[in-house]
Amino acid sequence: MNMKAPSLAALATTLALAASACGEQPIDTEPTCAEPIYAGKATDEAWHALVDVRDKPLDASGAVYLTSPTEGQEYAVGSPPPTWEWSLPVSSLPRGLPATPRATSRSFTTWLGELLLPSARAHLPPYTGEIYWVEVFAPGSTCPVAQVLTSELKWQPDTDTWAALGQRADSALTVQVTRAYLLQNRVTEGPYRLDPPRTIRWSAP
Repeated sequence: MNMKAPSLAALATTLALAASACGEQPIDTEPTCAEPIYAGKATDEAWHALVDVRDKPLDASGAVYLTSPTEGQEYAVGSPPPTWEWSLPVSSLPRGLPATPRATSRSFTTWLGELLLPSARAHLPPYTGEIYWVEVFAPGSTCPVAQVLTSELKWQPDTDTWAALGQRADSALTVQVTRAYLLQNRVTEGPYRLDPPRTIRWSAP
């Protein structure tokens, strides 16, 4: 009796049905929120390293000292973008030198556009050093309404970003700063987060 070997397509279909019957589902490892604005020497590879560890239990032992904004700080609608600043814990000061800023960073408009059409960037050298992820959340939001990943100890939102935040003047916003130390794009210390995060508000101009 002649028996024909099953085709590759038939084998693939059989395996797919078997996996479905066992309840196996594909694992989605891609971030669900948009990429941040990048400043200083921060790279998208460094951001992905932080995304991979963001579900770790909250650890505030090595969190930054956030100088500004202060808790409950109010900004007038239409005011110019402020500069938010922070410093490292004393235990991290010997190697906590601010990185040299690069000439440009992506604007809020570019960041928003990449929600629909991500840009292709050449891979940069693996990052080693302190890294800071500043996120601003609206009440009930899972993804930040503004964010930056930077190697610097300060951030001044660009005009578009600040204007977008000012449009949410009817509610308080939460500012969270995540700090970590990376060695060749691998998190070796942290992540450390503020506990509690800071709250900012807008007042009438």
